[in-house]
Amino acid sequence: MSVRENSSSPAVETVPAETIPLEFDEAKVRELEEAYDPEIRFRPLAPGAGYLVGGLLVVLSLFHYYTAGFGLLQETMHRGIHLSFVLGLVFLVFPATRRGYTQPARSGLLRPLGIGLPDWALAIAAVVAVMHIPLIPLDDLAFRVGNPTTLDVVLGGLLILALLEATRRSLGVPLPIIAIVFMAYALWGPHMPGILVHPGASVSQLIDHLYLTTQGIYGVALGVVATYVFHFVLFGVFATRIGLGQLFLDCAAWVAGRYAGGPAKVSIFGSALFGMISGSSVANTVTVGSLTIPAMIRLGYKRHFAAAVEATASTGGQITPPIMGAAAFLMIEFLNLPYTTIILAAIVPAFMHFFGVFIQVHFEAKRNGLRGLEPHEMPDVKAALKRDWPTIIPLVALIGILLAGYTPYLAAFWGITLCIAVGLLNPRNRMSIADIAAGLRDGAKYALAVGAAAATVGIVVGVVTLTGVGFKVSFIVTSTAASMASWAGAVLPAVLVAPQTLTLLFTLLMTGVVCILMGCGIPTTANYIIMATIAAPALGLLGVEPIVAHFFVFYYGVLADITPPVALAAYAAAGMANADPFRTGNTAFRLGLGKVLVPFVFVFSPSLLLVTKGFNWPDFVLAFAGCVIGITCLGASISGWLLTRLQAWERLVLALAAMLLVAPELYSSLLGLALFVPVLLLQRRRKPEIAQSLS
Repeated sequence: MSVRENSSSPAVETVPAETIPLEFDEAKVRELEEAYDPEIRFRPLAPGAGYLVGGLLVVLSLFHYYTAGFGLLQETMHRGIHLSFVLGLVFLVFPATRRGYTQPARSGLLRPLGIGLPDWALAIAAVVAVMHIPLIPLDDLAFRVGNPTTLDVVLGGLLILALLEATRRSLGVPLPIIAIVFMAYALWGPHMPGILVHPGASVSQLIDHLYLTTQGIYGVALGVVATYVFHFVLFGVFATRIGLGQLFLDCAAWVAGRYAGGPAKVSIFGSALFGMISGSSVANTVTVGSLTIPAMIRLGYKRHFAAAVEATASTGGQITPPIMGAAAFLMIEFLNLPYTTIILAAIVPAFMHFFGVFIQVHFEAKRNGLRGLEPHEMPDVKAALKRDWPTIIPLVALIGILLAGYTPYLAAFWGITLCIAVGLLNPRNRMSIADIAAGLRDGAKYALAVGAAAATVGIVVGVVTLTGVGFKVSFIVTSTAASMASWAGAVLPAVLVAPQTLTLLFTLLMTGVVCILMGCGIPTTANYIIMATIAAPALGLLGVEPIVAHFFVFYYGVLADITPPVALAAYAAAGMANADPFRTGNTAFRLGLGKVLVPFVFVFSPSLLLVTKGFNWPDFVLAFAGCVIGITCLGASISGWLLTRLQAWERLVLALAAMLLVAPELYSSLLGLALFVPVLLLQRRRKPEIAQSLS
């Protein structure tokens, strides 16, 4: 019997001690990504169109690769070239309707190279409208801001329409609808209620602001994607292709595979490591999950739980240094901080996320008596390191260049260069010229959707800067939170919670809910930009440091990937596990509760981010220890297991202890410990063989 029996646990199906393979099938991974990630679900192209589009994608990647290493172009020109390629290619690779995802269309008079004339027309119109601005001399452009010509208004309107359609095709309707609502607000300002009223703007004024200035479509969001995000997407593609992902998984299996519930813990460690080069929740889910989900199911985990473990662990990819997600690079521009500061601030919260998932997986494995991997199922890590050690070189170099203070795109340039060099020289995963071209093609493909999203979010940001609605929303949020705090303060003794603390708490709750709701329909990057523009200032009004406020909205935006009803990572994992998607999403959210709590902790105790102004070690140690013990209590309460099965009253006590322990104040932490220790002692008395339980 390869599953350890436990008399106090429900019976689980035993499985033969067969080999559980943990080796990547690159073709299968690519197929799964395209099946479950809407951002890379492309239509099949006829051969002629395939060669043309593939060539353009390679050119786009080469443009970014060259400028990263040898110098960026003038700001508007660089962004314009990037956006023209992105929008033109979106209309060629994303169909207008779902029916276009089936068989490639035949070529003909009305479908040159298998692509319909409307798609060609939209692609050409988008390129013309985008490149109109970069080709205007800078002196002339400065004169035309506020005084646009008829051609400017026509082409600007055409670009907005093309941008909305490109975003609809690549990401769906929620983000375009949000952009349309914001534009309507800008146009109909005098008719808005109460504090939201403003003088309003004409159509030409709105287009002028969104099209001719760098506060709209050509703004920060597009600039970050064009100068940072694209390069790291390309690096992630090449790093995976040379075998770095497989090496990470082998190391994760060696570290965690032997313990109870082995493949689930491999999933957590593997997703954490793979997230260092991925930065995408769905890509992380299908890549690592293609190996770990079947292994977990074979070991005895329920299908929905196996899928939820992988989905929750994979959402950590966007918050795991050094690469993280696109939003991390946006922080550089929004906060005017070096990327090394963002990396340092992300270390402890990322650890807390993975620790929270790990502790629940451990308790679940102990409760159900699930075994670890047998010795013959474990990879030979020495052989793996001996075979694949060259694949670590690009990542080490990239991190070293970042820490040395150079720009992220230069670090990405050398990372990509070294990936190609390793691929050409390493006999284990040797790449041909065709493989390099395919990597350049796929890297550009994967960046199309985020490029379109960034430009569309520029519309939202432009309306905010034009109308000042961000400050109005901040005032509404803080006023509402103050009213709620006043009501709560009448119930709670003032000695327990100060009024300003209650106001901040309710503001955080409202902001977190909005972040999750927004994230249900739009990508993390777009969600972060909108919330950083609208919600983060509300936190700033209450004295929260900018980096803390931005990390808060960032973390809650990422949480949407595992929050029903639209939990992309959870649904992708559910499809791979043949599990119920909604049940998987609910379980994933439960496993990710550590990520729900930690942002509140670092708002009230900023030392947890390591780089805040008031950092000191006593505050950090108190917050860190409280988080670790509190997350352990919460995981035990939810799972119903600590050292042995928990009774109902013990679970309630541990849940209360968890809330008190994560509150970064000494008296609340001591009270939480006072609740936790008796339960632990009772558990120890009930099961003296603690050493065996923790093995």
